[in-house]
Amino acid sequence: MTMTTSNEMGRRALLAAGVAGLALSIFSRGTPARASEGDFEVSLTEEEWRARLTPKQFSILREEDTERPGTSALNNEKREGMYHCAGCDLPVYSSETKFDSGTGWPSFWEAEDNAVRTKDDWSLFGVRTEVHCRRCGGHFGHIFDDGPPPTGKRHCINGFALTFKPASSKNS
Repeated sequence: MTMTTSNEMGRRALLAAGVAGLALSIFSRGTPARASEGDFEVSLTEEEWRARLTPKQFSILREEDTERPGTSALNNEKREGMYHCAGCDLPVYSSETKFDSGTGWPSFWEAEDNAVRTKDDWSLFGVRTEVHCRRCGGHFGHIFDDGPPPTGKRHCINGFALTFKPASSKNS
C-alpha cells in the first residue's frame, strides 16, 4: 500500500483547482453583464432591438457574441468612408484607420472621438479590453496592443456590428 504525502495531495489539489478555473473561464460565459436600458442615448427593449437588427447583428451587438473570422464582407472593404454602429448608426471608425491585420476581422488602429467605451472582459484566459458603442452600448469586439503606429492598438471588430457608408464623391 502506498502512502500519499501531503505534498502530493497539495499538488493534486492545486492542479484540480487550476483545471476547474480554466474550465470555468471557458465554459461559463453566461449572460453578459449589460448596462441597464436607461444608461445610453439609444435605449431599446430586447424586442425593439430584435426588430431593428438581423439575428447575427443582435447576437453580436446585444449578446456579445463573436462572428467567425472571414465571414463579414466588411473585412475586405477598401473604399474610403465611415463605419457606423449597426445598432444606432453612430460613426465609429474611419476607413483612414482601417488596416489588414490578417486576423479575419475588420481591424482599426483608432476609433472616432467619443465613439466607443471599453470595459474589462474576463471571459477567456484572463483580461481583454472589450469595446462597445458609447451611444447604444452595442458590443463591437476587443482592443489589443499589437496594432500599427501611431497608436499600437488593434481594434478587432465584428463586421456584423458595423455598417459602411462610402465617402460621397466630390464633383466640382
